[in-house]
Amino acid sequence: MIPDYELTGPPQAPVVVLSNSLGTDRTMWDAQLPALSARFRVLRYDQRGHGKTPATSGPYDLELLGRDVLDLLDHLELGRVHFAGVSLGGMTGMWLACNAPERIDRLALLCTSAALGAASDWRERAEFVRANGTSAMVQSTLQRWFTPELASGQDVSAKYGAMIAATDDEGYAGCCEAIATMELDERLGEITAPTLVVAGYDDPATPPEHAERIAGGVAGARLKVLENAAHLANVERSEQVDRLLDEHFAGGEQRMSVGAEGAAGEEVVQDRTGTGTAVRRQVLGDAHVDRANERTTEFTAPFQDFITRYAWGELWASEEMDRPTRSCVTLAILAATGNHDELAMHVRAARRNGVAVETIRQVLMHVAVYAGVPKANSAFALADRILSEEGEQSGA
Repeated sequence: MIPDYELTGPPQAPVVVLSNSLGTDRTMWDAQLPALSARFRVLRYDQRGHGKTPATSGPYDLELLGRDVLDLLDHLELGRVHFAGVSLGGMTGMWLACNAPERIDRLALLCTSAALGAASDWRERAEFVRANGTSAMVQSTLQRWFTPELASGQDVSAKYGAMIAATDDEGYAGCCEAIATMELDERLGEITAPTLVVAGYDDPATPPEHAERIAGGVAGARLKVLENAAHLANVERSEQVDRLLDEHFAGGEQRMSVGAEGAAGEEVVQDRTGTGTAVRRQVLGDAHVDRANERTTEFTAPFQDFITRYAWGELWASEEMDRPTRSCVTLAILAATGNHDELAMHVRAARRNGVAVETIRQVLMHVAVYAGVPKANSAFALADRILSEEGEQSGA
């Protein structure tokens, strides 16, 4: 099937394909069109059974939805393109990057997942929609798509509520079944396209940990978590998403100074804070970060913000060193300087980052040689206790 589509922007410019989410149509990308079409040829299309693309009888799968895109590219005689998708659109993009890598140049995955809940839940939703229609999904969906402040706005609720209700019942149900049967989480390592992963910090449908798993599985992927954004982050944080997509598809990030004045400087700070929070949770775990947040006072809040933005949002988020190596460097420094509270935390973090117990032992052996036996002795005792508490054999 060739989906219904529209092309905007300079005819000879590189092509960016925009793929819509479950229950929307291609107009969900309206906010991105002016910025992207100034530099790129923008191809927006409607997923099967959405917008102006007709439905066929379900169930669907991601291969079907992905081949719809390939049919469209062949129809337009387009070879290699950039691709951005939100939610179901992102899942379609991952399928394409795995199964037709020669067609995907750079990939952007927004508010999506490689494994989204139990298959039975999606099959139940499909049957509910077949029985009750997509109009029955409007209120609950708007609450997931937007933060409460934006969801209560008349313009947003009218536009997107009508979009959901207008989606073909069978098309919506068939796409639910495609999500139920997707198997992307074990294939992320196959994606070779330079990949940007974007999450909304307040997204209840695909929380940031889903983005973290994708970014962790795709080599070299760049992760950005946007504050004050739920599931349709491209709508709620449109200017920030415009900038991220433009930079990514242009082939590189245009670095801005944190001290820059005006909205651009504020966006960089917010971007680092959101990314730092996500990375900090990924490395140290939710329990630790939640405890740190609970202990934060008015006096310590600026310091917590500082380390979130710079230690986690910049240093730990950098792609110039992988996380296992960064963990080893951190362990060596903390052991050599005798910072035992931090060392205990980072022993756990190292294991979470995939550092083997044997590697931790070798790091501490280097501390013994280059920083002194007493410091290494204390570090070995502490690490042994932490690893034992975690139910692992340290061998130390």
